[in-house]
Amino acid sequence: MDLYLKKKLLSVAWTIGFIIVAFLGGQNAGADIYIYIDSEGVLHFTNRPTSSNYEVFLKEKPRRPKPRLDSNDFDTMIQDAADRYGVSFSLIKAIIRAESGFNPKAVSHKGAIGLMQIMPENFKALNLKEPFDPEQNIMAGVRYMALLLDRFQGKVPLALAAYNAGPDRVETYQDIPPIQETEEYVKKVMKFYYAYN
Repeated sequence: MDLYLKKKLLSVAWTIGFIIVAFLGGQNAGADIYIYIDSEGVLHFTNRPTSSNYEVFLKEKPRRPKPRLDSNDFDTMIQDAADRYGVSFSLIKAIIRAESGFNPKAVSHKGAIGLMQIMPENFKALNLKEPFDPEQNIMAGVRYMALLLDRFQGKVPLALAAYNAGPDRVETYQDIPPIQETEEYVKKVMKFYYAYN
């Protein structure tokens, strides 16, 4: 096969390869892709070469394992905070699940930090010195939730709305404020709360 034809076929192969990668991009392709151009110019792709004629075409990049986040990893800390501040264990766990998905290193696009997604401007008032420390973050968040539950006479949906949108907004409306994010947040936490009860 002449050099020009081989280059042309390789160009076509790269195009096909990119289409394959784009198609499999959201899936686990799981292997290197090999190519072989036979004597008639036919392209053969495989992830399991059957002869030494095949060459590596695309090399799989090793994937970094995601950290394992277990919803039970923080149960002892949650129970300690529940006992200390008189807030339901199930409610605390539901808030953490909705806020951070049990990721102690979570940072929101608004800058909220840690398991209970506490905003930096509240660190001082909540005596939070290490916001990424799970125990400190849980204690600070639960302390704040206890204050909100007290402020809204134990009405959990209102306290949750205040946790998300701020207590002044809840007081202004005397209800869950008509903010889509807050309405969805309250529904989500309440669903988790009932699931953990």
